[in-house]
Amino acid sequence: MIGIQSVECVWAGRAQLGEGPVWCPERGEQGEVLFVDILGGRLHAHDLASGATRDWPLDEPCCWLVARSDGHGFIAGLRSRLAHLDVDEDGPRVVSAWSTPDDEPPGNRYNDAKADRWGRLWFGSMDDAAERATGALYRLDERGVTKVDSGYRVANGPAISPDGTTLFHSDTPSRVIYAFDITPDGELANKRKHVQFSGTQGFPDGMTCDASGGLWVAHWDGGRVSRFTPEGRLDETIPIPASRVTSCTFAGRDLNQLYITTAATERDNEALAGALFRVTVGVQGVPSAVFRCAEPAGPVTDLSA
Repeated sequence: MIGIQSVECVWAGRAQLGEGPVWCPERGEQGEVLFVDILGGRLHAHDLASGATRDWPLDEPCCWLVARSDGHGFIAGLRSRLAHLDVDEDGPRVVSAWSTPDDEPPGNRYNDAKADRWGRLWFGSMDDAAERATGALYRLDERGVTKVDSGYRVANGPAISPDGTTLFHSDTPSRVIYAFDITPDGELANKRKHVQFSGTQGFPDGMTCDASGGLWVAHWDGGRVSRFTPEGRLDETIPIPASRVTSCTFAGRDLNQLYITTAATERDNEALAGALFRVTVGVQGVPSAVFRCAEPAGPVTDLSA
């Protein structure tokens, strides 16, 4: 068990679908946590030093942001395309965009992404109605965009172990978190069930890993964030005063502050639904990895069959 302080609400806004928090240490005195409101079509930036949270409208809903290694903004998953998104004091601006992968069926959108320590991007897609198993898991690297797994209703929460050898990924409606081995050349192997949620736990949503290999998982309709050991055993649970907990990321100079996003959609009776929360935990996180590869180009390679 690890030491956990009390949960603090640091922004009491009502994001309809707060998601994708990422700590950007180079922004401001102590860095900023950027996160999106997918349904609300907004980008938020929470300043760690001042505690202030700014927000801007987006022309197209954004599902996730991953910082680029060149320091020029982010690669972003917009609803229907990948984009190079720059964010300055005036807000976000699409520098360029690509409609890849172009084999996504109508009604799908992108959902959640992470980079690994080599700068490869792993991102998922989902049926926007969460009914059809038309979602997939993709890899973007110097070889282009590759579909590496399929059959997801809601592909969610990729997280990569601190040594870079394991990728965790979930199909939220199935309540399953899978683990994959990442081979040295970036292929996935040995897909296996890592954690199976019970009905009382809600559904696994966004995730992140700490430096000890623990997996921190947001519980949609479960009102909590849980830490699982590298073996998949439940180790800690942090109750959150909002039932639809969506994702989490480590931030701060000591990387021991966990920032947690939530959703207000269909939760009008919850005062803090959609808020951003912070809790200091007794373990160090892993800095958010950055995207280091070339911009998307060429057709999608399908290895999922």
